[in-house]
Amino acid sequence: MPIFVKIEEGKVDKSTFDQYIPAHHAYVRELIAKGHKAKTGYWAQFGGGMLLFEAASMAEAQEIVAADPLVKNGCVNYELYEWKIVVE
Repeated sequence: MPIFVKIEEGKVDKSTFDQYIPAHHAYVRELIAKGHKAKTGYWAQFGGGMLLFEAASMAEAQEIVAADPLVKNGCVNYELYEWKIVVE
């Protein structure tokens, strides 16, 4: 299954952002339970983060990202890419 990457940058203050983190974690756990092999995290050196997951198509990946509480609540700007692995 194709792998997708959502690279994001926060656009709200930390206290606003942090109130949606529990919902974001629950959302990622739900993706894992549904077989999307999701992983999420943030950059250690500066603001922003990444969500890595599998989806059947770019259309499905866009639907998945649109359901992220951080996106739904306007906390992040993001870019979505299909990642083509060349060496495993």
